[in-house]
Amino acid sequence: MTIDRTAPYAALLLRLSLGALFLAHGLLKTFVFTLPGTAKFFESLGYPGALAYVVVALEIGGGLLLLSGLFTRAAALALTPVLLGALLAHLPNGWLFSSPHGGWEFPALWIVLLIVQALLGPGAYALELPGFAVDKRETLSA
Repeated sequence: MTIDRTAPYAALLLRLSLGALFLAHGLLKTFVFTLPGTAKFFESLGYPGALAYVVVALEIGGGLLLLSGLFTRAAALALTPVLLGALLAHLPNGWLFSSPHGGWEFPALWIVLLIVQALLGPGAYALELPGFAVDKRETLSA
């Protein structure tokens, strides 16, 4: 049973948490590891270096969309392949993230959380654009 009073706040908490994490990871890759450094790291994993720039753009842009509540479902779904790539990179390292080079449980959890966010929608205090209904039932009942 879902409690209609609190569910929007649960979605908000999830959305803000995911948004902050993605923004932090994108900015870390930009300002600490640098974009060329991140590209070299991607190449060391067997991914094309240019993919690093796409991932950073998705992390920063998707993080900002999640934080604002704009296009939440689309942003969550667009970020899922980023985490699938991270999952594949960490899969050989084993389960625990304390393993050398990190395990795969955190990317797996992020994938599940992104899917949950896409299913829930933005929740409370989300910015909305005119013409984009947060919930189709709201449009039908109006």
